[in-house]
Amino acid sequence: MSFPIFVHRICDNQSGDVTFLLLGFSEYPDVQVPLFLVFLTIYMVTVLGNLGMITVININPRLHTPMYFFLSHLSFVDFCYSTVVTPKLLENLVAEDRTISFAGCIMKFFFACIFVVTETFLLAVMAYDRFVVVCNPLLYTIVMSRKLSSLLVGASYSWGIACTLTLTYFLLKLSFRGNNVINNFVCEHAAVVAVSCSDPYISQKSILSSATFNEISSLMIILTSYVFVFITVMKMPSTGGHHKAFSTCASHLTTITIFHGTILFLYCVPNSKSSWLMVKVASVFYTVVIPMLNPLIYSLRNKDVKETVRKLINTKLLCDKM
Repeated sequence: MSFPIFVHRICDNQSGDVTFLLLGFSEYPDVQVPLFLVFLTIYMVTVLGNLGMITVININPRLHTPMYFFLSHLSFVDFCYSTVVTPKLLENLVAEDRTISFAGCIMKFFFACIFVVTETFLLAVMAYDRFVVVCNPLLYTIVMSRKLSSLLVGASYSWGIACTLTLTYFLLKLSFRGNNVINNFVCEHAAVVAVSCSDPYISQKSILSSATFNEISSLMIILTSYVFVFITVMKMPSTGGHHKAFSTCASHLTTITIFHGTILFLYCVPNSKSSWLMVKVASVFYTVVIPMLNPLIYSLRNKDVKETVRKLINTKLLCDKM
């Protein structure tokens, strides 16, 4: 995925190692420590929440269903994505040297891109899952078989890797030299392309085509699924059925609204120097906060997850007393 970012380019005639300086929030030295504590807390909640969700799903047989199978992979992707981005952000808030090597920057982009694209299509797969459970409840276990569920998850990962390999290939075809200053905290595609010393046209078109296709296709799957869900729910005779059906989809609807809403907001931000702070704040929400929110959204609204967590806590307390 790509979003507006602003960079300053310093290309000299000297050969040498290519480095990038990630400015992050260095313009605000007075808030470096508070921001470090806030982001550290968010990262700890992200790690505990997502790994905890994976653990809860694995140990509770009642959660061995397609929906929770997809949710466990969503938690894994959020954990990995946050781990790619947040530690470097924390380091830059307390370290004087905010530089990163070209290889390090490309690797961070590579893994972050894989997990973002994978999450985009995992959310679309989960929308299809909600469509089947609401519109064809009697055939749910047959339609959403373990084989099909694994195939859909595998396809999401495979497409994420394929997209990323393509974008990285065109990125590596560009020429770079000298020291480059990026006014953000992530090695994002547009930032790296902007400091290239060669024509970035093909690379820019590749990211535009990829991002547009991924966003439109995933949103089409989600919208189509929920249109049929809405039609089916409206045909139900009782209000109790309406409430049960919508509560089944509520957590997923909340997640996709936050995820795709943030992406679309980033695309709509004008590409000007006056909006750089807005881009940074939105980027923090997109890359750091959302991976923390997903396990909270699903755990707070799910009785089975809450019951499993309660049993784990009670078991731990009992063991401590003994």
